[in-house]
Amino acid sequence: MEPINTEMKKILITGGAGFIGSHVVRLFVNKYPECEIYNFDKLTYAGNLENLKDVESKPNYHFIKGDIVDADFVLALFKEHQFEAVIHLAAESHVDRSISHPLEFVMTNVIGTVNLLNAARAIWNCSKDRPVPTGKRFYHVSTDEVYGSLGADGIFTEQTSYDPHSPYSASKAASDHFVRAYHDTYNLPCVISNCSNNYGPNHFPEKLIPLCIYNIKNRKPLPIYGKGENVRDWLYVEDHARAIDIIFHKAANGSTYNVGGHNEWTNIEVIRLLCRIMDRKLGRLEGENEKLITFVKDRAGHDLRYAIDSTKLQQDLGWKPSLQFEEGLEKTVDWYLANEEWLHHVTSGQYQQYYTNQYVNR
Repeated sequence: MEPINTEMKKILITGGAGFIGSHVVRLFVNKYPECEIYNFDKLTYAGNLENLKDVESKPNYHFIKGDIVDADFVLALFKEHQFEAVIHLAAESHVDRSISHPLEFVMTNVIGTVNLLNAARAIWNCSKDRPVPTGKRFYHVSTDEVYGSLGADGIFTEQTSYDPHSPYSASKAASDHFVRAYHDTYNLPCVISNCSNNYGPNHFPEKLIPLCIYNIKNRKPLPIYGKGENVRDWLYVEDHARAIDIIFHKAANGSTYNVGGHNEWTNIEVIRLLCRIMDRKLGRLEGENEKLITFVKDRAGHDLRYAIDSTKLQQDLGWKPSLQFEEGLEKTVDWYLANEEWLHHVTSGQYQQYYTNQYVNR
């Protein structure tokens, strides 16, 4: 095993105010005080700087408001700060939104990624006739949805062919291909990871678990697509952040790693477990919250099953998930019940008004 790369001191994290991104920013700011961590986020509906209140005053943390779709702004940013590494998490990620507004996903997930690749290539002086630069890294964080859908058997590996079924997954697949192409064409030092569904604190409440926590608490219906038979592989978000840290520092250039919890649950199983946990947490009668479950028409292109094989990551780099799903879901429920103000600000849009007024493009 190669030693951890300690040369990269100026690290740009895109989408660092989002769900996964904020956990990565927090980990890096606290774990690597000798590094300057730059959080670059557009602050859309899913980007919330309240997620990072505990590190916003740290001397090695910096926030930049901007849009990765703005190529001139991105290049100017790289020229000004001379970033040595990028962890690229900024993305439109909600499948339902991609079905309604696919072009927004093309612009952010494809064009935005290419803008970052072009800026890194220019600043790091990458080309095929030059060696791969040392002390530099472009880490692209992707999704297991690029692989398409599984039947009752099988599991996604790093060799699984791409087969995206939604505008969201198609846009992420395209961005993955561009990252690999820049590595092969320009010797840009790149790595990619594809992760399963994440859950945990700070998740925007349009996704399944936080939406249902919010609705259960407020005795609102729990909308479940189809019969709730779709299977997902769930991973606690802090375990994903640890995996990103390890891959960022230890993975070989040009490599890809799958990140997953070996933790498959149908959607209806997840919601029934969540209902039981919240029956207990809220002091309600057993089975009371399950009465809120409402089955709704399935969405278009809804993949049946995802399952990630993270054996390569565990064997090569020594990562493994730390929590069982039941334990992680308990912690997640506790966090949401203890952070009602955060949830109120997110659901009301109040956080957007505050931070839009506070920050302007440089």
